[in-house]
Amino acid sequence: MKKYKVISLFSGALGLDLGFEKSGAFDFLACVEKQEPFCRTIEKNISLGNISGDPKVFCQDINEITPEELLESLGVAPGEIDVVVGGPPCQAFSTAGRRKSVEDHRGTLLWRYLKFIEVIQPQIFVMENVRGLLSASLKHRPIADRPDKGGLPLGEDEKPGSVVRAFAKDLGNLDECAYHLDIFEVNSVNYGAPQIRERAIFIGNRLGKILNFPVPTHSNSLEEHRTQTSFFDDTESVPPWKSLRDAIGDLVEESPITMDFSPRKLKYLSMVPEGGNWRTLPENIQKESMGKAWFAKGGRSGWWRRLTWDLPCPTLVTAPNHASTSLCHPNITRALTLREYARIQEFPDEWVFEGSPFQQFTQVGNAVPIRLGNVTAEVVNSVLKGENKYIQENNTELGQEEYRVVYLQSHIRTRRWFSNGNAKVWQGGVIQPYGSPKTSKKVRLIGEN
Repeated sequence: MKKYKVISLFSGALGLDLGFEKSGAFDFLACVEKQEPFCRTIEKNISLGNISGDPKVFCQDINEITPEELLESLGVAPGEIDVVVGGPPCQAFSTAGRRKSVEDHRGTLLWRYLKFIEVIQPQIFVMENVRGLLSASLKHRPIADRPDKGGLPLGEDEKPGSVVRAFAKDLGNLDECAYHLDIFEVNSVNYGAPQIRERAIFIGNRLGKILNFPVPTHSNSLEEHRTQTSFFDDTESVPPWKSLRDAIGDLVEESPITMDFSPRKLKYLSMVPEGGNWRTLPENIQKESMGKAWFAKGGRSGWWRRLTWDLPCPTLVTAPNHASTSLCHPNITRALTLREYARIQEFPDEWVFEGSPFQQFTQVGNAVPIRLGNVTAEVVNSVLKGENKYIQENNTELGQEEYRVVYLQSHIRTRRWFSNGNAKVWQGGVIQPYGSPKTSKKVRLIGEN
């Protein structure tokens, strides 16, 4: 079977790449990664035969290598690479922390990625990022100065979504090759991963096609009600979401790699039942343990959070032992181990991680879930083979105005942690589930706010 040639940028621990590798249809020629421990992870697994082929590892900043140099080193010309994949660092766009403005956006890694696409000219490119990128603005306006606080109207660069609109505009203006772009808002848990993780999958192609993404294959079997629109009706038999038990329930480790909680954190977490968080603690203990965070607005659902076997794992972060985003084992008062982390991301058990414990956890926490990579690879493989399975029928005279954002039940509604003055964790012996989806699918053009 013919294998398509792939270059990987911002490779990390190869989460996205392993998803493509799993399909058996792709041959990775090169991986470009800046972090030295991450490069050692890639090289170690290549040497162990954990990834097929022999991709060349370029352990350097992507700003310090040109796409022309990369192609020359590989002995290939522009247009001879089938696919470029990568996930530029996304911290500035994540809604989990403080957002930063992009300001000089052409100097950012998003636009560096675009430069590689312009020169390499692959048939298809895949770019993965946090879903928050889709609402990020090029310039930050302090909240106190915004229109609802009496400030001037927002400029075009200050409006939500201006980052993606600028990226799409520059993509559409490439001289040497024209790409159509579809962006899919998805959640790994809806495709059989044991983790709730929202992502944005950008798929650009220069085949003149509008692409579709597979609809979710798994459903929330613990929904309290099915009153909202869903891909599945009440009678349809579909696999339920994978749970934490499915991922790590059978795992036995002799010498686990850990980043455990401090004695102080362990003290408070020991008081929290399975599936609970800070809401289950007495109010005086809440205030004592959380300090000023107790008075903050918002759900703060990650504070003193103990996981449950019966639900998928929340989104993995770069370290499991922070008080405000704790990932505590369901019935042992400790943080998740590295191998448990890797299982939740669906790395194979033989996959080796290099570097310090923090660097290893960072590699796993930042990775694309293998499952999402594999589903994306299915789309790319099908399109390159000339199949129509994921191609929309009305594919004529595509232009920038047809670039789309397709929402596919990405947002998982928050669990109900608190009600009528009481912590709401267990009810009738059943763990409190996540809510029903409000929207299953929604399509909009990138130019629309």
